[in-house]
Amino acid sequence: MESGVIKRFSSLLSRKDVDMTEGRIVPLLVNFAVPLLLGNILQQLYNTVDTWVVGNYVSDSAFSAVGNVGPIINLLIGFFMGLSTGAGVVISQYYGAKREDKVSDTVHTSVTLTLILGAVFTAVGIIMAPTMLGFMRMPSEEIYSEARLYLTIYFSGMMSLTMYNMGSGILRAVGDSLRPFYFLAVSAGTNTVLDLLFVLVFKMGVEGVALATVLAQTLSAVLIIITLMRMDNCCRLSLKKLRIHSGILGKILKIGIPAALQMAITSFSNIFVQRYINFFGDDCMGGWTAYSKIDTFLLLPMQSISLASTTFVGQNLGVGRVDRAKRGVATAMLLSAASMLILMIPVLIFAEPLVRFFNDNPNIVENGALFLRLMSPFYVFCCVNQIYAGALRGAGDSKAPMFIMVGCFVVFRQIYLYVMANYLGNPMLGIVFGYPAGWLLCSLITFLYFRFSHWEKHRITA
Repeated sequence: MESGVIKRFSSLLSRKDVDMTEGRIVPLLVNFAVPLLLGNILQQLYNTVDTWVVGNYVSDSAFSAVGNVGPIINLLIGFFMGLSTGAGVVISQYYGAKREDKVSDTVHTSVTLTLILGAVFTAVGIIMAPTMLGFMRMPSEEIYSEARLYLTIYFSGMMSLTMYNMGSGILRAVGDSLRPFYFLAVSAGTNTVLDLLFVLVFKMGVEGVALATVLAQTLSAVLIIITLMRMDNCCRLSLKKLRIHSGILGKILKIGIPAALQMAITSFSNIFVQRYINFFGDDCMGGWTAYSKIDTFLLLPMQSISLASTTFVGQNLGVGRVDRAKRGVATAMLLSAASMLILMIPVLIFAEPLVRFFNDNPNIVENGALFLRLMSPFYVFCCVNQIYAGALRGAGDSKAPMFIMVGCFVVFRQIYLYVMANYLGNPMLGIVFGYPAGWLLCSLITFLYFRFSHWEKHRITA
């Protein structure tokens, strides 16, 4: 029995990388994106399960506190995810070009960078949490205190979170999206069990769900490190080889820094958006919290396909197959739009039950359902900016998506909200529509850039 368990565990760690420069495009993208989608769903379950548990078994204030810290968490995570995107693009292009020595150098540079930044982000997150919560203008001292406690514990586990994300990014760069999904399945299940244990049995409240998340993320980080150390190809991690290769670091930062700044600045901007929402009181804040959780899941298929297009474009440009890369982007766009249309219908029909799953307060349900029905039809337009941005990053051009998205999601949106709040009576629905207005503008500009720029010439491994 024991040997059978060991064999099954070892099979999960066995080589599953995929060469995306050959074969039919649709199956390659779908087979890559589906495990990635499931993994992203499980990753989102961390905070979502936390929100559900406190919303049903603790209090409305705890529900709002845990639900509204997302923009703050995403500020640091987004910055690091941008850097890991840079590492993934470099690895995918070297992998497509069969430069195994360069793949190995990139892996060890990336992991070393992760260890350094994980420690830095832990300190920054804990120190800056009170200031960022202050920007959000929490409606009550109780919500502020619980949100601060959650963030302090959450950021103490940043090293595990960054290590898992970098490790899974390395695996995805060589076409392996299965094992990150397996590890997240184990981790998400652990998080759910610990959430219920700490809250229902030990009565730990917000502290319990935060601690459960940190422990679960630590488990996923351990699994990803073991996997990298057991690999039998150029992605194998050796502790003796951990170092920064300056040339490789430069390539990672060239792509990663723009992506990191875009994600971090956008998340920081969302903190101010949350401030506008919180102005309308606890019920609106609770409704927005529930909407935000559902919104996150609705966007995952599109984001997963976008990541698939990044790897696809990176590998094919690495080997010089430009036409195939372009066909992959067009296919990804169709898959993304179709998945979004399919998801939109049940959301419009079952908006109230979806919100009630998180909190059964009638006023919160009314506000959350309203937000869902108003916003979800605009998600189809997001496919344009997400898929094309993913393809541009795969080609090594991450500056254009950064400037476009920061311009639309930060500068334009903040101007829109300021005008709406100060000159047009601060209507709640007008504030909410700041999101789709930014999406539409971003999609238009991204489409024009992708259509008329020579993005395929940004290959970095030539």
